[in-house]
Amino acid sequence: MQRGSLGVLRLRLWLWLLAVSASTAVLAADPSKEPFTIRISCGSFDDIRTAPTNTLWYRDFGYTGGRFANATRPSFIIPPLKTLRHFPLSDGPENCYYINNVPNGHYQVRLFFALVADPNLDSEPIFDVSVEGTLFSSLLLGWSSEDEKTFAEALVFVQDSSLSICFHSTGHGDPSILSIEVLQIDDNAYKFGPSWGKGTILRTAKRLTCGSGKPAFDEDLNGIHWGGDRFWLGVKTLSSSSDDQPISTENVIAETLLAPNFYPQSIYQSAIVGTDRQPSLSFEMDVTPNRNYSVWLHFAEIENGITAEEERVFDVLINGDTAFKDIDIIRMAGERFTALVLNKTIVVTGTTLTIVLQPLKGTRATISAIEVFEIILAEKKTLTQEVSALRTVKGSLGLPLRLGWNGDPCVPQQHPWSGVECQFDDIKGHWVIDGLGLDNQGLRGFIPSDISKLQHLQSINLSGNSIKGNIPVTLGTISGLQVLDLSYNELNGSIPDSLGQLASLQILNLNGNYLSGRVPASLGGRPLHRARFNFTDNAGLCGIPGLHECGPHLSVAAKIGMAFGVLVAILFLVVFAACWWKRRQNIRRAQKLAAAREAPYAKSRTQFTRDMQMAKHHRPHESSRSGNDESTPHLLPS
Repeated sequence: MQRGSLGVLRLRLWLWLLAVSASTAVLAADPSKEPFTIRISCGSFDDIRTAPTNTLWYRDFGYTGGRFANATRPSFIIPPLKTLRHFPLSDGPENCYYINNVPNGHYQVRLFFALVADPNLDSEPIFDVSVEGTLFSSLLLGWSSEDEKTFAEALVFVQDSSLSICFHSTGHGDPSILSIEVLQIDDNAYKFGPSWGKGTILRTAKRLTCGSGKPAFDEDLNGIHWGGDRFWLGVKTLSSSSDDQPISTENVIAETLLAPNFYPQSIYQSAIVGTDRQPSLSFEMDVTPNRNYSVWLHFAEIENGITAEEERVFDVLINGDTAFKDIDIIRMAGERFTALVLNKTIVVTGTTLTIVLQPLKGTRATISAIEVFEIILAEKKTLTQEVSALRTVKGSLGLPLRLGWNGDPCVPQQHPWSGVECQFDDIKGHWVIDGLGLDNQGLRGFIPSDISKLQHLQSINLSGNSIKGNIPVTLGTISGLQVLDLSYNELNGSIPDSLGQLASLQILNLNGNYLSGRVPASLGGRPLHRARFNFTDNAGLCGIPGLHECGPHLSVAAKIGMAFGVLVAILFLVVFAACWWKRRQNIRRAQKLAAAREAPYAKSRTQFTRDMQMAKHHRPHESSRSGNDESTPHLLPS
């Protein structure tokens, strides 16, 4: 008994150690190895390297559609690239970059925007941006005149080795993209609390390095690549109306470049401090109301006059509430010139976020850097098999380019695909397709059998197009289908018996096509049960009231067999006629020959021929006799 309990205990311990080691291997970044990185110079036909860090940008090939154009960079912080890709509304309202073969993990995705260098185009487009189906950025009027608004950045988990980044037109200009960066970071980077994980996306709302006044990327600050090459906007004051003062040091700062965020040392070598006249510090920024935000505050005690604990103590208030109390940097960090990072998640109901550092001991507050992220719940995607089926439908029906149908059909919820109706399935935890409304869209293809993979469809309306071919038998397997409108197309063939299996079908419009054959009996009586079916304007249909009567109903195989039999019979008749005609010709030739022999001249000629033949027959005997008896006298004919 004890041995059994001990064995179970050891097994549990072994499994626990295995789980811990596995999770550590997955989550911890190895600074000695390079993270996965891809940078795309949109619209470029060639790979490009840019100064001063010789950064490699890959050419834009095979990721998306759209148009190429030369770029006008509205901001000095934008990478020095010369081309962009833009998406006219005629190409569809949604256009996406699909980046495949991305290792699963945590990534910083950053997009820079620019203007098309063409005076004939709208100088400043307004559009939305989503990543993995989740809307995270909206470019509003005036974005091109503010440095921080010329790019969008999000921290997102890649879970299926691919990444989709989509641009959604709002009807105001063509979305125009200068560059895309996908930079792997530590899987635990910016872990803000229990709700953090693969179901959340962090949008960078603000990132400031205080005191330097110079904007910089992590690479400029001697950071490492696992930090994601963050962009820091340099400021010398937190408010234009305050008396803040910048300070700096060249001393080495401890506890930097550590996992999981890998902050560069340089952001702690400068700071903003209050003054004797205004010892507190205050920072305010605009935010989207009723959202959650993750606030990261960075400190290091670098001021010469502060050398020990209790010499500077302050509270941090966010939107009037105390977020951190009795902050003593030296005490909390352990010593001077040591980095300290504090994080707080807050709910903002208004349109502004305010951070106030209020001194308690000492005379002035201080801060080195500020990061603010909007916490966005990642959208649940549409079922993969239904997305695949819709793409098959798109190709088979020949959807016009203007409809788009790129990205995820149901998310972001602000931009679903045109003609697609979605419903969230609580059981499966995904969006499903419950309606197709593509009537009068100029479709000229055919209905694919894979449409049956949209098993949650309740309504299909493809009326008023030029769709050809047969009605797929597989439509009868969509058990929940209530409305099927295929009227006024160019469909042919017969109505599949399988449609009679649709017990929920209430409206069936097949009128205005080229259908033929007998209407299935299972459908013929359905209108008596409060259903509305329309089979008119199909010259070949028969078998129910309102249509002409059917003859003997033959299957397709029977019709093929009958046609083959008729063909064989015709061939037999042709051969028989040819033989009869040949025989008739021979008989007539023989008759003519016999008649010719009965003529008088022919008789005399025939008799003469016979006499000559007889004479030739007897001459050898006569010469034989004359040869033997030379004395025999020769008789002359009289």
